[in-house]
Amino acid sequence: MSAHAMQKLYVFKIFERIWHWSQAGLIIFLLITGFEVHGSYANFGFEKAVNYHTIAAWSLVGLWVFAIFWHFTTGEWKQYIPTLAKVDAMAKYYLFGIFVNAPHPFRLTTLKKHNPLQRLAYLGVMLFIGPLIWFTGWFYIFFDKWHAWGWDKYLSLEWVAFFHTIAAFMMLLFLIAHVYLTTTGHTPLAHIKAMITGWEEVEAEEKK
Repeated sequence: MSAHAMQKLYVFKIFERIWHWSQAGLIIFLLITGFEVHGSYANFGFEKAVNYHTIAAWSLVGLWVFAIFWHFTTGEWKQYIPTLAKVDAMAKYYLFGIFVNAPHPFRLTTLKKHNPLQRLAYLGVMLFIGPLIWFTGWFYIFFDKWHAWGWDKYLSLEWVAFFHTIAAFMMLLFLIAHVYLTTTGHTPLAHIKAMITGWEEVEAEEKK
């Protein structure tokens, strides 16, 4: 734990916090119901699991549409512009430095909420994992329309199911990594607290 003096920054606005926790809850529920639909275990029952999964999926679509609108109208989308600067330093910090109390290579500000590694990870979710889940999920939902729309000439339900499951496992791995990284603040619960209150504690800049 750092011995430096700490200061508070108001980093996460109220919409970001509501969006974050709502999204987290929906994704976890989708994983629970989705793996039941896949036959991994029995909980709600197949029919209810399918219905709950579909409702949660459309709810998450609505949340994402609203979140995209909010990010572009507020300019917060700039927080996710990827950069390769200090990516290697961040990787070394998470792999080794954090265990020997090395100084954090990234300084959080209200204009830079995500470190370079986080930006790349979120970009991967938004540009690859997310679209793979949504498109395969929509193919599932509209399976009964395939023949009328001519999609059955190009799509296979087995492959749609395979890629939807692969995307679900990728999202699960991202979720596990995300939860782990929330414990890497100056205290194990510091980042979680910040996403509840909006205030992040950072090391105060030394006065010269």
